[in-house]
This record gives sequence, structure tokens and C-alpha cells, in this order.
Amino acid sequence: MPDHPDCPDRPHRIAYRPYAPDQPSQDAAAVFYEIAKQRRSVRQFSDRPVSRETIEMVIKAAGTAPSGAHKQPWRFVAISNKEIKHKIRMAVEEVEREFYDKKASDRWLEDLEKFETTPDKSYLDTVPWLIVVMALRTTDDGGQVYYLNESVGIATGMLLMAAHHAGLATLTHTPSPMGFLREVLGRSENERPYMVIPMGYAAEDCTVPDIGRKGLGEIAVFLE
Repeated sequence: MPDHPDCPDRPHRIAYRPYAPDQPSQDAAAVFYEIAKQRRSVRQFSDRPVSRETIEMVIKAAGTAPSGAHKQPWRFVAISNKEIKHKIRMAVEEVEREFYDKKASDRWLEDLEKFETTPDKSYLDTVPWLIVVMALRTTDDGGQVYYLNESVGIATGMLLMAAHHAGLATLTHTPSPMGFLREVLGRSENERPYMVIPMGYAAEDCTVPDIGRKGLGEIAVFLE
């Protein structure tokens, strides 16, 4: 029977079983950091196949993310169909040309120069999978959701790390506007396109910008 008879919809409570690494927490955290710091955004992908089972497990890992009131307001549309990927590429490049030619400020374009980005998104045809992350404005039965962007952002970060842990490369891409994705994919009105993530193996000759990351002293404050 429920823990609280006056609230029959409240779920049963079960014992929490924490993950226990086979080494001290400090060592386990250091090992994870060494893995995490190798993750990079790439724009050169191999056409080497990635099994659907691999993508399913990556998405399942993302689905373990916390969310406001446990509404789980996300959907991950995984696309390997070549025709659909090409349609998305054509639409994305149109949006990107508008961005580079008219929308982006000079400062923004200057900040992008070191990454050598352009409206060309040919890698969308090459990469074996595209994951379009959708943020659900309501639940599928019309219910309210809470902390939508925060919840979907956490799940997306977990998706990226799960893919990285599986040996896959990714790129976070947010063409603006993204409404065309709902039409191309035939998704419902309650799904708002949140991010496009190419996912596959990096090309053998893949290179990335030689950039560093902020040190601990720049990103953390300890009050002890």
C-alpha cells in the first residue's frame, strides 16, 4: 500500500543503492576527469557505422537525468536515414547562411574565426547518426512541465558524455531558428527543437583547434 494513504498517487519509496566505485572517491573522480577532458566538439566525421544498439544505450543514459517534478521533458529523435539527414543539412545550411551574412554581429564572427566555422555542414551527410533533442513544452498527455531548459540541458550533457564514453564524437549545433526541424521530422507541436547533435566516429584525419580550458581557480569557488 502507499506510504501515505491520503495521497494514493504518491510512489512507493525504495532503498537507495548508491554507485560504489572500486577505488576511493578521489581516485574515481580523477579517472573520470581524465576521460572527460578528452571530449571535444568535432566537425570531421567518419561514415563508419554505429549500431542502433549503441545509440539506444547512449539515449537511455541521457534519460536517467534529473528533471523538474520528474516530468522528463525530453525526446531524442535519432536519425540514420540518409534522405532525412540530407533534408536537415539543406535546411540547416540555409539558416546558417542567413546567420553569417545578416544576423551575426562583427564581434560574434570575430569570436568564431579561430574555429573556422562556415555555413557548410556537409558532415551532416557523412555522420551515421543525427540526434535532434526536443524539449517537451507539455507532457504527452498535456500536463505541465517545470524547469524545462534546465532539465533538457542536463539530459543533453549526459547524452554527450555517454557518447564520449562509448568512443563516439559529437558536435553541439543550434541553428536559429530551429522550427523547421519539427516539420522535417513530423513532430508534434509540444516538441520544441533544442539542439542538433551529430554523433559518430571522428574521421581519421580529424583535427580540432588547439585551445585550452579554464583552470579550476577560474571556474570554482570554495567556501570552507
